[in-house]
Formats: sequence, C-alpha cells, structure tokens
Amino acid sequence: MLILGILMTILSVLLILLFTAYRRQVKAACRHMVFLQKNRTNLRLRSGLPFPELSDLADQVNIVLEQSEKLKREAAAGERDLKEAITNISHDIRTPLTSLDGYFQLLSQAESEEERQQYISVIQSRIESLKDMLEELFTYTKLQNEAYTLQTKPVDFYSCVCNALLAFYNDFQEKGITPETDFCEGKIEMIGNTEAIRRIVQNILKNVLEHGSSKVFLRMKQEEGEVHFSCSNKLKHPEKVEIAQVFDRFYKADPARTHSSAGLGLAIAKGLAKRMNGRMEAELDGEWFRLHVYFPLVKR
Repeated sequence: MLILGILMTILSVLLILLFTAYRRQVKAACRHMVFLQKNRTNLRLRSGLPFPELSDLADQVNIVLEQSEKLKREAAAGERDLKEAITNISHDIRTPLTSLDGYFQLLSQAESEEERQQYISVIQSRIESLKDMLEELFTYTKLQNEAYTLQTKPVDFYSCVCNALLAFYNDFQEKGITPETDFCEGKIEMIGNTEAIRRIVQNILKNVLEHGSSKVFLRMKQEEGEVHFSCSNKLKHPEKVEIAQVFDRFYKADPARTHSSAGLGLAIAKGLAKRMNGRMEAELDGEWFRLHVYFPLVKR
C-alpha cells in the first residue's frame, strides 16, 4: 500500500507539472498572438511540449497567419495598383481635355470661316479620341469582373478578320503602309462573339498604326484544331518595348504617354480572347514585334 501511495503521489505531481506546463504553453501562445496582432513580424507559434494537439494547433494558427500575411500583401499591392491606375487615367483624360480647351479658345477667336472649320475638325477628332479612351476603360473594367460573360455562337473567323481589316484600309493608306497577307481561305468556324473578334483585331491593328513602321505581315492558318492569326510589324523603336509587359494594363512603350490611347488595347484583346477560350501571345525578335491569337475550331 505504501508503494502504491508513493506511485500515486508521484503520478499526481507529474500530472500537476504537466498541467502547469500545458497552461503556461497556452498562455505563452496567447501572448504571442497578442504580439502578432500589434506587430508586423515573421515570427510563428511553436509548441514546446510533446502534445500532438498543441503542435497541430500551432501549425493551423501558423497557416492562418501565412494566409493573413498574403492577404495583406495582396491588399497593399491592390492599393498601389489602384493609385497608379487613377494617376494614369487622370493623366490620359486630362491630356485631351486640355487640348480641347485650347482649341475651343482658338475657335472663339477665329476670324474666318476656314479657320473655324479647321478648329471644329480638330475638336471633333479630339472628342472621338476621348470617347475611344473611355470605351477602353469601360470594356477593361467589365473584363475584370469574373461573372462577365460574352454571348457566343458559331462564327466565321475568316470573315470577321477580313471585315475588321477592311475598316482600317484608309488608316493604312494615310500611314503609307500596305499590309502583306497570307490567309488560308474559306470558312473558319469557331465558337465566339463577332464584336469581340472585331475588337481584338481592331486593337491589334491600332497598335500597328501607333508603333509600327512600313512593314506589316498578317497571317491566318489552321493547325492542330486551332485557327492561328498573327500580326508581325517592324517597330520604330524596339528598344523601348518591354515584351513581358505588353499585355499589362496602362502599359505604353512611349513613357511620355503622349498618345491618345489609355494603354489598354492589348490587355483588352487578351481578355476578350480568354473569354472565348482562346489565348494571345507576344514576342519580340530583333526589330520585329509579333502578336499571336489562337482559337479552337468547331469540331466536326
């Protein structure tokens, strides 16, 4: 009985010590959590006792801490992006508005009908540029909404591209550019949206007119169940192009941002292609800048 009493006493003491250590560990964890709430640190919880449940708890808390830090970083990055976007939008909209204000003053001071008509023509052109810029911003905003969907149906990709290209005939003539084409002929059926395809081609061609020189090659072919449309143009200043950023929002190869575009054209084109199960890629080969668009063909 004496031995049993001694063993019970020892066991009781051990249990009391373990319980005390357990409580101390929990209190230490609470203090650590309070510290983490008030301070930015990479410290994480540790379990100093051989209790699996404490180790599991520490691991789960550390996972939550990692996720919280990730959300904070993403929120900070999002805030920086928003500030940059607002700055870019303000700059891009203010430029044509300032120009309009100047031409309206010139119009009010014009003495001849010829001068007035000249200023009216310039004002109309600036207003159209501003409308195009606002339409870009509106479309880009819609594409950022994951719930936004395009109404799609079987369409003839070849016809869509040709119609979009013809609409730019006068623009190419004014620039002295004659695009060379290599298109596979005939109906090329895909599941898409006619207006979205037109917009993709339109934005690609606008990019050519803004940054390209006199050499432009357009190709279209069918390969491995896809239609592949590409545009290659020789750049005036290839050294200014950051190929990894060409699809980024508000990216412009011209750092002075002197053009009337908001720098969203290729970002919108890529977003529209993605919504139609397609993809868009870019490459820079010396002086040549190439854009590639791929869409799956309708299976027969």
